[in-house]
Amino acid sequence: MKLRQASDLSDFSRGHWLRELLCRGEEPSQVHSSPDGQHILLLQKSRPPTLPRVVAFQRHSIAGAELERTWQPPQPALVGLLFLQSPVVLGSWVLAVVWEHGRTEVWHFVVAVGWQLLQTLELCQGARARVVSVCSQGASLVWCEERPPLGAHSDMSKCAFRFCVCARALEVGEQGVRLGSLRIVLHNSPEYQVLASPQHIFLVPAAAAGFATTSKFLLIWHPEKAKFTITAPSAGFIHSKVLHSSSESDFRKLLLGSVGLLSGFAPLDIHTSTVSNSGGLLLVSTKGSVSVVEPDGTQRHVFDLEGGPLAQGSPVRLKTFGSILACVLAGVVYLVDQNSGRLIEKEVLSMKEVHFLESQGEEDSIQLLTQTGIYSFSFSKPEDSSRPEPCLVEMVFEEACRYYQRRSLSSSKLTVEKLKKGGTFQAPVVLAAILQHSLHQKQKPVRGLQDTYAKLLSTLSLELQSYMSLELLKTCVVCAPESEVESYCKELVEQEVSRILQSDMDKDNLAYLNSVFASFPKAAWKATRSCLQLQQNGDGLLVARATPEVWKKVLCQPQLEEVGQNGMVPLFELICASFLRFKPKWLPSFVELTQQYVSNSWSYGSKEGPEGRVPLYKRALGVLARKNKHGEADDEMELELLLCSKRPKAVLQALHLLIRLKQWQRVVEVAEKFSKLSPLLNKEIFTTLLAELAQHRELDPYLDRLWPLCPTELTASDILTVVLQHLPHSQEDPVPFSSEGNQLTVGLLKPLLQRVVQCPSVKEDMYSDALQSTTFPPPTPPREH
Repeated sequence: MKLRQASDLSDFSRGHWLRELLCRGEEPSQVHSSPDGQHILLLQKSRPPTLPRVVAFQRHSIAGAELERTWQPPQPALVGLLFLQSPVVLGSWVLAVVWEHGRTEVWHFVVAVGWQLLQTLELCQGARARVVSVCSQGASLVWCEERPPLGAHSDMSKCAFRFCVCARALEVGEQGVRLGSLRIVLHNSPEYQVLASPQHIFLVPAAAAGFATTSKFLLIWHPEKAKFTITAPSAGFIHSKVLHSSSESDFRKLLLGSVGLLSGFAPLDIHTSTVSNSGGLLLVSTKGSVSVVEPDGTQRHVFDLEGGPLAQGSPVRLKTFGSILACVLAGVVYLVDQNSGRLIEKEVLSMKEVHFLESQGEEDSIQLLTQTGIYSFSFSKPEDSSRPEPCLVEMVFEEACRYYQRRSLSSSKLTVEKLKKGGTFQAPVVLAAILQHSLHQKQKPVRGLQDTYAKLLSTLSLELQSYMSLELLKTCVVCAPESEVESYCKELVEQEVSRILQSDMDKDNLAYLNSVFASFPKAAWKATRSCLQLQQNGDGLLVARATPEVWKKVLCQPQLEEVGQNGMVPLFELICASFLRFKPKWLPSFVELTQQYVSNSWSYGSKEGPEGRVPLYKRALGVLARKNKHGEADDEMELELLLCSKRPKAVLQALHLLIRLKQWQRVVEVAEKFSKLSPLLNKEIFTTLLAELAQHRELDPYLDRLWPLCPTELTASDILTVVLQHLPHSQEDPVPFSSEGNQLTVGLLKPLLQRVVQCPSVKEDMYSDALQSTTFPPPTPPREH
């Protein structure tokens, strides 16, 4: 980056007002330039013996100041200097000078003449109103004004909400200037600083806000949608509300329902705020942290300024030039890449007070106004800006810093500079050298690597090729036409899912997978099938040929505190949701496959395995329960999931579900199939069916299939006890012969009772020898396995 004097400085300095101002070393408190950079406004506040004044200059002009306005105290203070596009002449500008009491002077620039006063208007309708902040968006003015209460001794809680946010169209035509009707955007509000982006208005609470709660959040007004967004960026709170009528524009009604939650947040830490050229709100905290709040309310950290906490009076200048963020603090210029947060350049200036100017369409230069004139920073872009080599190498050192800092016993903070110069940690230096060599060798020749580096490079060659192909694919996605984006996205998602399944499944990777599955559901589903190698064999059964490491990633269940934040769910649940959406018939088979892997990898009941916390079939049922609509197909899916687990509780739950659905044929089939798993489950199933038999006659056609299921340890008295406990209660007196025909009779139970009497029970076989023996005490019965 080079600092040079601007080519038009000599012409610019011919204006005697600017030359006089700069030569005397009198710093302007505010500097404004038109969007095309042709006009510059200097505002110098009152400092005796000089009067407060506004001076306007045109660049490349040999004339003096085209506009000079001074005012004598106690005239109201100047609030805003706004450039508006003139609809009369293309490329010309209208200047609005807004004073504190609402008076607005509209000036029009004529090339041959200079600035001419078009009209003087009154923004506010009330005589006692006071404008505290103003901005322009398109052809409209938006401002925050104070409306003092009428009573001399008003309630202080009400005085804190004595401001309102208003908007008014400013129409400039050949006949003059006309103000549109007044629109109250928000009334009964605290004091706000209004900042305009092309599509949104940011409302930043003033430092002297009355209530502590109001300084804990920002407001974003969307004029086209008539919507307000309430956001507390540091706490991750975002809430939007559409205002359907003017009665809903009350500040307290807007916050209704959110006050309790907002009161628990920490106050906003804002030292400086401005709007970037991309439409985001740039915030600088008192700790020197620079972040951007997007129009949707989300916040992203960009960069941390050096020098520790910022004093209240120390100015921080911010300006965006394309994707470059320029910051000036205490005579130091920082150039930062907004997208990656990487520091591109740092330059120490010989002057402290610096103001940014528009660069007249030159994206590779930054122009500054200082005491000695106008200077330009020119920085050269890389030949191929899409290449990620510098960011990748920088990421290696940043990740190494975090890795070594976590394992360090020292309290001193490890930085990237120390890591590069210290020589203690060689791993990141070696990896950075390998990356620079391999990523640059196609562009230009570099010196050969050391032998040890070359061996490591041969080991990492496949990984580097995979990385380069992934970066190339990302570039294709960005540059591809709309018709080809979908095909590129499918391939990109497949590579990303495969990459994450081969790395550690930490909270960040899991959150990234959640966003991938939400943004590209179909592509993520195909990528999952490919990674797990899911397919049907010749018998129609689902098989998977995934490696054990991939299975462990799929089945891992994070800690409870890591799940549920912003709707984040584990990977197993994500895959189950994809099955439900694209291939629901495969879900039970998939759950069965996972259970087979679990049984082969972990012992039963092990707390280390995935089944040690929540069984897999219950996790799949949880995904099914989260569906918005529930139909017959979901009942069938629930049955399949319960039965595929083969757990006794799940089988009994499925049996009760079938009984509730009155699918008696399937009830008998499930009973016959799962009674063979264990004697205990057999007894539970038979007892359940016997209880149903006592209540109705739906199972009578299947009695010949039910009686063989009777456990051998049940006696006739046990059977009769179950039947008597579950007989339906009748309000009439019992009679020997019922006319209803739905009561259980002894004739129906006779085959079962005869079967039980003829077949000796297990208990009798165990103790028969002991009862016939003359020895005392009887021998110990054999143990049951």
